[in-house]
Amino acid sequence: MRTIRYLDIAGDIRRRVVAGEFEGGLLPSEATLSGAYDASRMTVRKALETLRDEGLVESRQGFGWYLPAAAVPQTLAHLGTIEASLAAAGVVAERRVLDFAYRRRPPPAVAKVLGPGPVLEVRRLNLADGAPFARVTVWCPEALGVELSRADVERSPFYELLPVAIGGATQTIGAALAESDDAEVLGVPMASPVLRCWRTTTSVEGEPVLVSEHVFPAHRTEFVVELPRAAPSMAPSGLRLVTISRSG
Repeated sequence: MRTIRYLDIAGDIRRRVVAGEFEGGLLPSEATLSGAYDASRMTVRKALETLRDEGLVESRQGFGWYLPAAAVPQTLAHLGTIEASLAAAGVVAERRVLDFAYRRRPPPAVAKVLGPGPVLEVRRLNLADGAPFARVTVWCPEALGVELSRADVERSPFYELLPVAIGGATQTIGAALAESDDAEVLGVPMASPVLRCWRTTTSVEGEPVLVSEHVFPAHRTEFVVELPRAAPSMAPSGLRLVTISRSG
């Protein structure tokens, strides 16, 4: 008796997973697999669900099918770098600079923090064990970044390169959908869920010295906050509670 069709497809996808064929841990869409195997999407989905029951793949609404991997935790208890978080998780970190340029006019949101003057803008890709982990864009006042080279920022974090002492940072984290450029560099579907972090770093004197935007595929990381029991407020350190007023 011939093997049921969806089991054939499941077996072949299983073989491809074991062979490491799916770079970045993301499987092709159901529509793509349907065309590749000349099968209905229902048959392909049943094959994928079989592999999910085995623990070999996972799925998320709006994201698709991917290989399960433990999300890398990033603590909000102190100011740190992506590299430090990856190292703490036992993951090999790599930085790849995508763009390095001096801009006469920064984006409005950056100018609001750093002022309207020229900035160094660096766009990079952070990798974890060779797979895309985050797209990061950093803006630095030209006066502080004028001595930096592309090789410098590819080798080391800005915190180790700036000629000023770092005092701290304010970071906002929110959910967003991957835009086309980020989807391409992160290897995720367009409009798939991402975590977007906007950070303003200050010197010990309290002057803004860096603005950065971090975009993470939602399944690759999680942010961890400690909640001290004896704290005078219910708000954890590093987070701000927002009160929404309702009229009427």
